[in-house]
Amino acid sequence: MSEEKDLDLQAILKKAEQESAFPDVPLDEFVPPGYDEWKDACIALLKGAPFEKKMYTDTYEGITFSPMYFRADTEDILPQNSFPGMDDFLRGATPNGYIKSPWGIAQSCDLTMPQENNQLLRHEQEKGSTVYNVRLDSASLACLDADKAEKPGDEGCSISTLDDMNTLLADLKLDKYPLYIYAGASAVPMLALTAAAIRSGGGRVSALRGIIGANPVGELAAKGGNGQSLAKLYDEAYVAAKWAIKNAPGLKTFMAGSDVFSRGGANDVQEIAYTLSIAADYMRAMLERGLTADEAAGQIMFGFSMGANFFMQIAKLRAVRPVWAQIAEAFGCSSEAQRIHIHGKPALFFKTKYDPYVNMLRNTSEMFSGVVGGIESFENGTFDEAVRKGDEFSRRIARNVQVMLQEEFGLLQPIDPAGGSWAVESLTKEIKEKIWAEFQLVEGKGGITAALLEGYPQEQIAAVLASRFKKLELRRDRIVGSNMYPNMTEKLLEERPEDFAANRQLRGRAIEEYLSDVDDVFKKEKLAELAEQEKCGGDIVQAAVEAAGAGATIGELREAINCAAAAEKAGKETVEAILPHRWSERYEELRMITEKYQAEHGDNVTIFLANMGPIPQHKARADFTTGFLQVGAFQVLGNNGFQTVEEAAEAAGRSGADAVVICSTDATYPEIVPALAPKLHEALPEAIVFLAGTAPKELADTYREAGIDEYINVRANCYSILKLLQKRKGMID
Repeated sequence: MSEEKDLDLQAILKKAEQESAFPDVPLDEFVPPGYDEWKDACIALLKGAPFEKKMYTDTYEGITFSPMYFRADTEDILPQNSFPGMDDFLRGATPNGYIKSPWGIAQSCDLTMPQENNQLLRHEQEKGSTVYNVRLDSASLACLDADKAEKPGDEGCSISTLDDMNTLLADLKLDKYPLYIYAGASAVPMLALTAAAIRSGGGRVSALRGIIGANPVGELAAKGGNGQSLAKLYDEAYVAAKWAIKNAPGLKTFMAGSDVFSRGGANDVQEIAYTLSIAADYMRAMLERGLTADEAAGQIMFGFSMGANFFMQIAKLRAVRPVWAQIAEAFGCSSEAQRIHIHGKPALFFKTKYDPYVNMLRNTSEMFSGVVGGIESFENGTFDEAVRKGDEFSRRIARNVQVMLQEEFGLLQPIDPAGGSWAVESLTKEIKEKIWAEFQLVEGKGGITAALLEGYPQEQIAAVLASRFKKLELRRDRIVGSNMYPNMTEKLLEERPEDFAANRQLRGRAIEEYLSDVDDVFKKEKLAELAEQEKCGGDIVQAAVEAAGAGATIGELREAINCAAAAEKAGKETVEAILPHRWSERYEELRMITEKYQAEHGDNVTIFLANMGPIPQHKARADFTTGFLQVGAFQVLGNNGFQTVEEAAEAAGRSGADAVVICSTDATYPEIVPALAPKLHEALPEAIVFLAGTAPKELADTYREAGIDEYINVRANCYSILKLLQKRKGMID
């Protein structure tokens, strides 16, 4: 009976397929439009605005986005015989993309105490993370014991002792999931504590995968100097790499991270080129000390920040793979060793304190571009990252976006989704050429260290940062919630600052209790052996593992390694540090000044809108002016308009405002301005009088003589005008 039903169903489906077949429809009646026709239609819609200015977009990388890309223009660069995971790796590091191996979800865990951070690591893994990603505090990165630190727990987890590391790693499935720990200028102390903890717990160090990585050049650029010279730190990096290759072959020990450049405001070409230069410097140092090219390259993980320009992020990741493959090949690497491991995360530079929930959208866009570009692992930032450490809500949102992209949005399926795109392929070619040129320029200066000593990257990044800030001042670049569309009812997120004194006390007590059970004589013997290994150029990692097992703290490990290097302190490099910034910081500072003044004095900068004529006559400029001035959190007094200049001046005088803005149309200004501006100055002698709009050249002198002090329009410097009003109010000097 069931067979008959199956046959009936097949017959029904076959009949439906035949009946629903589409007939051939000729399309020759439709003439494909050409580019000129499309351009003419655009020009008509632009209503006189210049086509080249409106339809082409210049980027900070010196690349111009075209409004349209064509196959004919990209025929030579489209993938033809290249497949993903082959040749120069432009189309991805593996042939099957994420189908077999999804990108690693590496949510950062930064709680101060080892116990609570261990719980967070396990919670993240249970909820979808596939990488244990530990962020250390600044004291741990500097190998300073927590009881001697100024701000223990400031940016991450505090690790000082073997007991801390045992607690941090307890019950983690390190044989299944990779471990990521960025270790600062040297990986040796943190690597030693990790290995000692795994061994003391009965685990296998050989099963350890991921990275416990150092970036001494990045630390030099970020801080202006390291505790040791780069030569000394490279000696340590060499021993760490040798130890890892022998004892934990799945572990990398060098992080070529771009954070310092990205947070300094660098453009994408600078970020990639300078990071590649760091990796090249590392390759040279390791080859000089005895590693093979394949061994050295295998120890490097690259970390890049995903910025705000969506297509540029895709292009830069696609471009960096063939450029690095070319560099690695020049060092003598095999084809397999030329593959690059890219760890991505959203750029903190583009995150805001005000309207922080928009950061969720920014992070999602940046993550999406990273996935399309081909990252191997990603840590999504929390939306409140610019304000504080995340909480359960912000971490859940950050993590679940990654899970959703993998499980619900199907991003594990397409292999090289951007491959063949005329726009992306064109951008990839352009940015690859610019990255290569900038890399060669730095190499021509003797490498990244020589360039930093000269101040070249600092100067180049500072110029881009200044350009970014200038465009924000003029609102050519827009930050939702900061220099555009501010939420006037918003209250800043609670910062939840760390109690550093309490942290130091708790951590100090834990260190003291731990050391009370340590055989001090045996510990000193092992520290002496570590110092001796350092002096004779021996295996300081293995010696540090044994010293850590004997109870040495991270500070004691660092001190023992340093003692033999005391004579070389004079050789430490110092450079101008590349300081961290965020693109919204200046507007945020400006708004905070207003809010603080208002809270302390019960007063604010008040602006009266002298709206002239009926609502349709003044509304557009009144709305623009209101948004323009509310960026500074000022009080803007609106109204439905005045019929006479006398009414407007009288109302302005009653308001006691600090500034007045005349809002109407260009056609009515020649009559209104000469009559109204003097009356406004009479009514409010201390006030600034603005005109919403622009004065025609032939009327500029007339308006100035009438009393127009400044103009508010799309070309006005918003930041400067707001600062001027704050200064006039006495909010700033």
